[in-house]
Amino acid sequence: MDNTFYIVVLGAVVAVLVGVSIQKMLGVKNRTDFLLAGRTLPWHVLVFTLLSSWIGAGSLFAGGEAAYKYGFAGLWQPAGGWCGLAVIAFIAARARRFAQFTVPDLLENRYNPVARVLATLAIVIAYTVITSYQFKGGGDILHLIFGTDRTTGMYVIAGFVILFTAAAGMASVAYLDRIIGGLIVVTVLVSLPILLNAAGGWSTVTAKLPPDHFTLFSTMSPDQAFGLLLPTMLLLVGNQGMYQKFFSARSERDAKLAVYGWIIGTLVLETALITFAVFGSSFLKIDNPRETIPVSAKLGLPPWIGAFLIGGIFAKVISTANNYLFSPATNLIHDVYLRFLNPTAGERQTLLVSRLIVVALGLFALLQAAHFESILKAALYAYTIYGAAVTPSVLAVFFWKRATTSGAIASITLGAAVTIFWNFMGYTLDAVYPAVGASVAALVVVSLLSPPPPESKWKPFFEAEAAGGESAR
Repeated sequence: MDNTFYIVVLGAVVAVLVGVSIQKMLGVKNRTDFLLAGRTLPWHVLVFTLLSSWIGAGSLFAGGEAAYKYGFAGLWQPAGGWCGLAVIAFIAARARRFAQFTVPDLLENRYNPVARVLATLAIVIAYTVITSYQFKGGGDILHLIFGTDRTTGMYVIAGFVILFTAAAGMASVAYLDRIIGGLIVVTVLVSLPILLNAAGGWSTVTAKLPPDHFTLFSTMSPDQAFGLLLPTMLLLVGNQGMYQKFFSARSERDAKLAVYGWIIGTLVLETALITFAVFGSSFLKIDNPRETIPVSAKLGLPPWIGAFLIGGIFAKVISTANNYLFSPATNLIHDVYLRFLNPTAGERQTLLVSRLIVVALGLFALLQAAHFESILKAALYAYTIYGAAVTPSVLAVFFWKRATTSGAIASITLGAAVTIFWNFMGYTLDAVYPAVGASVAALVVVSLLSPPPPESKWKPFFEAEAAGGESAR
């Protein structure tokens, strides 16, 4: 098959990404511009940046892998995000009112500096793993279109992402996401009926696939299905990148409206992606299950739509890598460098160190990419480390006045330690159950055994919403 059209579309996607990055880089004057886009993002931009940062290789490659193996039961993974969004709707406005830079900001203000540092370490581990499989997914796309060796393609993608993330920061992330989010939503929805027709129609799909691909759990046990759901839900609820975008909103109202748009977009798009992968798996032989969606796009769609869908997937992988590389860099610069190492650093020095940290973390993520062949497995590991270590203490900030500093520190430490140990030992039971169980138990038991926190620690997070939904800047 002639790849010319695919090459042209991918070239156009790269040109747009580079153009927007250069434009936004020229507007970066200080730390707030770089980290939070000047706190000026309207709700319609936030909707697409939230949607784009959430739906990356985890949905496009891990989701495709799950759909290839389990059929529609692969929806258990994105369903975790849908459950998490119900909680997020109650948090968004209050998070914007707090108007800081990072999740560890929340944790230090509610608990203490130790909680800040421990959460930062957990975020760096989890987010560089997530970044690593974006690089791997991007390498798969280059292999599919150009025949490039997957590892070589991974290095090319990593270099591109590192450079343009270091250039413009959050402004680049948010406005690129608006373009990419629109492209992927439109192309996936247009492609679905075309791919179904190529598969021979619904009756043919159901005849060719195993019957369990259309059941609630497929070949999974209920605990395996919930093992897909829980890590996804916990990552979303405590997601550092999500809170950072709420902090970037121009008002509390914009943050809240963005969540409603995000809920609709996530339900529609993730269901469409799993359905697309199921249709493709019914009539195509996929050597590498994680490539189900892009291979189905290339071999099952006409070039005019297949090229745009693959271009959208490629752009989504770049965008998500950008988001998850940028977020831990923000933590290290704001929560460690400026907080403890050099509190008096000037704006120019801070920007330089920020960009160097982006490069260092990108290289660290690239090293990790060699250790995970299954993107689904890597995604669940990263989600669990974050969800077990960080999310319980973050939720307690907004929902439990009795949570104490000792409880939060014990929760963060145990959540991360149990996840790492469980995966290292290779136990059959999903790590999310022991890790989250230990984390929540530590938070509750240690908090109840500790003296109650002073009112000044929890009161700012439980005050009524600002009048008119606006926040003082």
